[in-house]
Amino acid sequence: MDFLPSLPTLLAFTAATLLLAATPGPDMTLSISRALSQGKAAAFFVVIGTSLGCVVHTLLVAFGISALITASPTAFMILKTGGAAYLFWLAVQAIRYGSSLAVGTKVEAKAATPLANISTGLSVNLLNPKVIIFFMTFLPQFVTAHDPAVTQKLLFLGFFFIVAAMPVNMAVILTADWLSSWLQRKKYVMRAIDYTFAGVFSIFAVKIFFTQAR
Repeated sequence: MDFLPSLPTLLAFTAATLLLAATPGPDMTLSISRALSQGKAAAFFVVIGTSLGCVVHTLLVAFGISALITASPTAFMILKTGGAAYLFWLAVQAIRYGSSLAVGTKVEAKAATPLANISTGLSVNLLNPKVIIFFMTFLPQFVTAHDPAVTQKLLFLGFFFIVAAMPVNMAVILTADWLSSWLQRKKYVMRAIDYTFAGVFSIFAVKIFFTQAR
């Protein structure tokens, strides 16, 4: 099958994927936040959303659209400004509502729906220009430009990245969910975590805003 990379390439790609999946970022921060405040099911739907975002980035890279986005200063500025603004909004939400959100409020009911969590995960992933740059620079390292099946291999690697990273995502979610019952009894700790997540989202927002296309 032409779309399959060689075994050494696949093993190297898997090792790199696991390492990168364990690296903290907006996606991981969001899933941990959801696991602590709403449970592992909500966090799982967030991961579905971020994974769908990775599917989109894979398609963009495989068919060359990402290069066009990062080559246009205006398009890239709009993308990173929108991404930074969205993360700042999540930071404000974490402080205003966070894990101490009262049961039965309209905000919680909306946030608790699977579609809302998927949408949030997808938005955070798609509005992060660093993810576009990452996929543009990471995936091509494992293919050769003159390979006639380069597009198929990029697609395969992109989807394989999602599958290989899933165990790490699940381990993070289950750990956070396991700690949540204890943390829920420590309201002051939960509020501290809310402010911590707000700070982390704000830092990522600033980093994204100052991301360069090259």
